[in-house]
Amino acid sequence: MVKNLFQSKTSKTEEEIEVYLDIVSKATMIFYEGVKDYLFNKLDSLEERCQEISNEEKEADLKLEAIKYNLYVYMLIPDSRSDVLELLNDLDDIVDTTKQVLLQMSIEKPQIPTEIVDDFKIMTKTSLKAVDELIKATRAYFKEIKLVGNYVNKVSFYEKEADKLEAEAKRQIFNSGIVTDLSHKIHLRYFVDKCALLSDKSEEIAKNLMVYTSKREI
Repeated sequence: MVKNLFQSKTSKTEEEIEVYLDIVSKATMIFYEGVKDYLFNKLDSLEERCQEISNEEKEADLKLEAIKYNLYVYMLIPDSRSDVLELLNDLDDIVDTTKQVLLQMSIEKPQIPTEIVDDFKIMTKTSLKAVDELIKATRAYFKEIKLVGNYVNKVSFYEKEADKLEAEAKRQIFNSGIVTDLSHKIHLRYFVDKCALLSDKSEEIAKNLMVYTSKREI
């Protein structure tokens, strides 16, 4: 039987990782609300979301540094330490991506036709569902490892769904006649790619997580 990765003497680090995962989750929620603000022309709210997500990124970085310090200085979980650090660093990339994409949206202000606003919103939400399942898989890795595979399967499911919605959005942009200017089409495609990127990153991280899980189960 595979036990909880952390024992009583490392409970403080376990709590810090829980807080870190909460920050990652909060950043994705802020990102989604920010995208909706932009889609529905609430630009003042979007700027507030950009500041919020920047604050969450800074908090995530500080928390991650504290976790790394504890893992090395106190020689915690030596057999799994490198895997845990790689996993947490990968999750930090999720937070960085949410900040970067929202900021780019705020600066570049892509002109999204009303005909595809709902498609854009649904695609973004589906992409973020993959992130949600990845966070659940990560929590399971630390506490209930037998559930990791179930959550990873859901990450894969939502990534594929996001891919379908991404392809459909691009068809609307390039083939429907809604957008006529080529530079406008390319600009919109860029933001479609970026909003769907989170599900792609989640699937990649989830695959690595399955490797870490298999190593603990040996």
